[in-house]
Amino acid sequence: MEFGECSSGSNSSSSSNEVWAKLVPSDSRYSDVEIRSNEMVICSEITSSSLEKHEWCKITRNSDQSSAMMQNKSLNTILVDEATVQNEDDVVINCGSEIIPGPAREGYLSYRFKLMPRESFTRWLKVSIDAEHAKCSICLNVWHDVVTVAPCLHNFCNGCFSEWLRRSQERHASVLCPQCRAVVQFVGRNHFLHSIEEDVLQADSSLKRSDEEIILLDSYASIKSNLIIQTGKKRRRKRPHSILDTENEVADFPCPQCGNSFNFSYNYLFINHIIFLEYDHNLCWVPSKWSILLICYENLDRVSIGFLNMGRKTLGTEYSGFHCNQNTIHLQCQACGGMMPSRADIGVPQHCLGCDRVFCGAYWHAQGVSRSDTHSICSHENLKPISEHAVSRIPFLTHEKNRHEQDITEMCIGQMGKTLQDVISDWIGKFNNREIGVLVDSLPQLNRQRLEMDRTRMPLNHAEMITVGTHVCNDCYDKLISFLLYWFRISLPKYLLPPEAANREDCWYGYACRTQQHNEDHARKRNHVCRPTRGNHA
Repeated sequence: MEFGECSSGSNSSSSSNEVWAKLVPSDSRYSDVEIRSNEMVICSEITSSSLEKHEWCKITRNSDQSSAMMQNKSLNTILVDEATVQNEDDVVINCGSEIIPGPAREGYLSYRFKLMPRESFTRWLKVSIDAEHAKCSICLNVWHDVVTVAPCLHNFCNGCFSEWLRRSQERHASVLCPQCRAVVQFVGRNHFLHSIEEDVLQADSSLKRSDEEIILLDSYASIKSNLIIQTGKKRRRKRPHSILDTENEVADFPCPQCGNSFNFSYNYLFINHIIFLEYDHNLCWVPSKWSILLICYENLDRVSIGFLNMGRKTLGTEYSGFHCNQNTIHLQCQACGGMMPSRADIGVPQHCLGCDRVFCGAYWHAQGVSRSDTHSICSHENLKPISEHAVSRIPFLTHEKNRHEQDITEMCIGQMGKTLQDVISDWIGKFNNREIGVLVDSLPQLNRQRLEMDRTRMPLNHAEMITVGTHVCNDCYDKLISFLLYWFRISLPKYLLPPEAANREDCWYGYACRTQQHNEDHARKRNHVCRPTRGNHA
């Protein structure tokens, strides 16, 4: 059988010209083994001392398209991720699995099983979109940082609508949609349409705005999270309460500064025969028999709905000379569900800069308001400057959740005679002063340009704006610590590592390796605190 020829099984008809996987030899003198059929007998070199090719295994693509089954077709034992596979035995292989076509590493070639990116063998559905349907009716340009208003569901640039919102609140009792003049009760960023916005601009570069226009528009933008907009008029019910209204519990989230009781249905709201759904920060809507509004927050531990029955009044209190009026926009805290007025002009943070989520603790703490039975207020510990956070353990997210790498990092810190807090405080200072590139430049085997801290990899929003004084939530602080511990480890000379860790080979896929997530042996035997040399992240 020739190299690359499909086996004469029932699956041979399913072969195609698309390469869905490869066996990549560790020795660059040998060629990659391309796998084009759903079932293929591999015929390739097996020893480093001979160019003769042998049939030694059969690889069958699994139905999940993210793994494969390998059967040993040779008379020798085969090693797969250090585990032995006898003749005619099967084993599941995943992207990154190491395969040695012999009973020992010495004298035999080593191959890595690599799944090709889905884009390379998937046929994409192309949908034509008229750019006119992706334009803001205020500035008449393609959306920039698109937001959607409800209940009418029209879309605008964040900056354009933010300025419209500001002027409307100064002059009118209600905020009207600039396109249809319906009363706006809710506005939020639309991440689903944002991807369409980017595709339109990529397809036609002539529609792009100048850098100056973008900067000006961003300076106006004030909508960072879902906003509930009060109106001066009380909405009247034109029909009796439905069964759904009475069967579902309703929770009150009053704002202490105005006394408004915002009633939130836990999972639905009737509104213009439209399902308005946000899942993992992606908005979409479909026609429905029932009119439903469902907003699922990212952490999926609470589901809440905006702008329902805002007519009820309780006595509010004036704090620091401020009292909400009928046009005050309110934000709902992601931690406790309580309400607070949106006030960007007082210098008190209400959003975490790392994730743009809303937290009320810092605001009410600055106002001198404490939690009571009548209103919910979260702890001000939920949102505070990076410099005021403390860490006592290595976060679970560190080193892509690889517990072996986390243990090595912990041992290194202990051998240095420092605590985790000592190391983090030191590296937060380097991060704030952008000194990390200078630190690693002293290592001759590393390239400074590649190792200067790349903030684009930091899993936080607005990465370039973050400093030691930035207010972040506890989740984002853990992400920052995980990011800094990667740079701490990558800058350590090998002699500071435990011997068993210093002698490991780097994984080709580095921190981006997916095999480390489910293969304990691979996660332990290869170093993953390194940059990828293969794959999409290289």
